[in-house]
Amino acid sequence: MSKRGGFPGMGSFGGMNINQLMKEAKKMQADVEKSQEELASREFDASAGGGAVEVKVTGDKSIKEIKIKPEVVDPEDVEMLQDLILTCVNEALKKVDSAQAESFGKYNIPGLM
Repeated sequence: MSKRGGFPGMGSFGGMNINQLMKEAKKMQADVEKSQEELASREFDASAGGGAVEVKVTGDKSIKEIKIKPEVVDPEDVEMLQDLILTCVNEALKKVDSAQAESFGKYNIPGLM
């Protein structure tokens, strides 16, 4: 046992005391929250079918807008329109995921993403 009581090596994590560790954790938490807010306020666009369908989503993955050109609406081919919308929405969401990975990858915290 150490002279101060407790267990040897406790109170110091790799040369950093617990107060410093808590201070760093709070700073990192504030930075992550700021990054989340910035990402949520961004908008991501995608299009499919040569611009026949356009989608706009926010960084928190809310669909904000869907535009469909009238000439694409064919009652005889609803499946094609559905596929275009699906492709477009998925592409926009992939852009959000990519931006998230880029933004939060710098924190290197297991389980964050």
